[in-house]
Amino acid sequence: MSSILVLSGSPSAVSRTAALADHLAGRLRAHGHTVGAVRVRDLPAEPLVRADPAHPEIASVVEAIAAADGVVVASPVYKAAYSGVLKLLLDLLPQFALAGKVVLPVVTGGTTAHVLAIDYALRPVLSSLGADHIVPGWFVLDQHLEQAPEGLRVHQGTAAELYRVVDAFSGAVAARRPLVPTS
Repeated sequence: MSSILVLSGSPSAVSRTAALADHLAGRLRAHGHTVGAVRVRDLPAEPLVRADPAHPEIASVVEAIAAADGVVVASPVYKAAYSGVLKLLLDLLPQFALAGKVVLPVVTGGTTAHVLAIDYALRPVLSSLGADHIVPGWFVLDQHLEQAPEGLRVHQGTAAELYRVVDAFSGAVAARRPLVPTS
């Protein structure tokens, strides 16, 4: 069984990006993956700002990334890039923390003018961290995400394309998982 870690890089307590990350984690679990999740905003601020990778909570995230076969990196767009809180975490990772991983970037934003944030801001950083395979990411307009009592609702047209990308990521992770010999 493949393991996936979903990183939510939203600094907000109530966040469409975090809700979307949770929603995608559920879909990946339904595909049979073991899925963990980290909301970067919940990590202690001081070790993030002081760049302290030895702090136990930061070290735990680094270990979770190392153990994962795939990583979903979700962020809202801020100033035409990914969030600062996500940058703080990515800056603490070892140089090749994503080596051997399949990575899915997912970005949310208020206007399609920010759609290139994936390719011009997030993808280069993920690549510099050694990601073996960065699948085509997906940009979701905030207005296509609705928080409802029963969970997140994704606009029908957006959902079909988003799920196509997530399902392709799921397949790529499963395909890269080494076979475990049976005795």
